[in-house]
Amino acid sequence: MFRKIATPVIAILIFLGLWELLVWANGWPNYKMASPSDLPPAFWKYKELFFVMGWQTLWRTIVGLFLAVIVGTLIGMIIGFSKLARDALYPLLIGFNAIPKATLVPVISLIFIGQHDFNTILMAFMISFFPIAVSVGIGLSTLEPEYRDILRALGASKFTIFRKIALPKTLPEFFGALKVSATLAFIGTNLVEIVSPHGRGLGALFKSGETNGDYPLMFAVLIALAFLGIILYYAVIFLERVFAGWADREGN
Repeated sequence: MFRKIATPVIAILIFLGLWELLVWANGWPNYKMASPSDLPPAFWKYKELFFVMGWQTLWRTIVGLFLAVIVGTLIGMIIGFSKLARDALYPLLIGFNAIPKATLVPVISLIFIGQHDFNTILMAFMISFFPIAVSVGIGLSTLEPEYRDILRALGASKFTIFRKIALPKTLPEFFGALKVSATLAFIGTNLVEIVSPHGRGLGALFKSGETNGDYPLMFAVLIALAFLGIILYYAVIFLERVFAGWADREGN
């Protein structure tokens, strides 16, 4: 347990030390490149804004990710159990995922004018559901057919087959994709907060720092976003150990 906590902490401290050394060695002023030592004053000066806007970013990201889990799982079930649906939906999913999401922000903002929370949640959902859908679909499509045949011969319904066999089998792939989607959801949230600013969230705080040339504030926002992403990532790891701890091969 100590090693699991100490290792990432030491890695972060080394990263911050190298960052500080890079700025010092190049003699960069903080209006060109902020150093880690510049960040604590920025956090303290805008501490209330960090709490308020950090919460705004976090809850919208979590809601968007939650919707991505529901919709992504449903799409994954459809393409996993039906070859026809898989052939029809895969090109659409891949094509949609290939579109740069930053180009969709103005479109969404024009369609849903003034719906700032909805737009932000929608973008977090749109950018994070794809890995979940694909992982669940692949997990279900590779389910051994003999298991299904045996259960069908015993009179099991498709839902029972999914609950007893397919769902447990796809859990490792699902949580692997969820770790990726958790970070992507933050990207979607901040795209709207920065590209279509509405004065809410850490993206708006970053935009304010950019407008005023406050580099320490901008880098402090980036660190805050990284911190929230790490928290959400480890929350997913906790859920993975609760629901799919049997698949953890770390000790092997």
